Amino acid sequence: MLAIFKKEIHQFFSSITGYLAVILFLLANGLFLFVFPETSLLDAGYANLDGLFELAPMIFLLLIPAITMRSLADEFKTGTMELLSTKPITWWQIVWGKFWAAVLIVLIALLPTLVYYVAMAQLSASNAGLDNGSIIGSYLGLFLLGSTFTAIGIWASSITGNAVIAFLVAIFTCYIFYNGFDALSKVPVFSGGADYYLQMAGIRYHYNSISRGVIDSRDIIYFLSVTGLMLYLTKISLERKIWQG
Repeated sequence: MLAIFKKEIHQFFSSITGYLAVILFLLANGLFLFVFPETSLLDAGYANLDGLFELAPMIFLLLIPAITMRSLADEFKTGTMELLSTKPITWWQIVWGKFWAAVLIVLIALLPTLVYYVAMAQLSASNAGLDNGSIIGSYLGLFLLGSTFTAIGIWASSITGNAVIAFLVAIFTCYIFYNGFDALSKVPVFSGGADYYLQMAGIRYHYNSISRGVIDSRDIIYFLSVTGLMLYLTKISLERKIWQG
């Protein structure tokens, strides 16, 4: 697993694509949070990072599928997956190696946003102007959301040898999990109790819950369960494709 992990990290940062993905994530956040007046934190009138935690999931919808789209699709396209299947390595080691490498890249993109926290702390009259509990919860939620999106992206990359198709499938699936269930719950036919359970089936409900600064084990279990399910489906997909030849 470690060899695959290192290989993925090296491949990602051996081309300009890797650096470009991280830079674009930070640039988009910087523009929306500090430059564009409609969304600028500086014009909010009080110290908060709500804009970051509302915007970042939408950027992750594009960024993470871009990071994961080649992780397995290219292995099938170049024929190296068949070679990997002959090595003394399990399917789970392949899946976990790919997954943790992509998660690390997401974390690398996320860590520099701590500068925004420092900037807002300096601009506010004192650190008391920031809700640190909410910020910690929001960062945890964003990391868990990013990990879940990564698992979805890895799965999407496992079902096709075309990176573009993997990218589009990952975006669609991530969007359904993040916005789809929430939007569906607002359909009148689901009113009267079913709407609540539909919301709970989606990522947004649990992300918003953690972002309030209250760490609920049910939210953690949800993210871990969806992530585990998608990685399991990835393993099944790999086994099936190799078996089918």
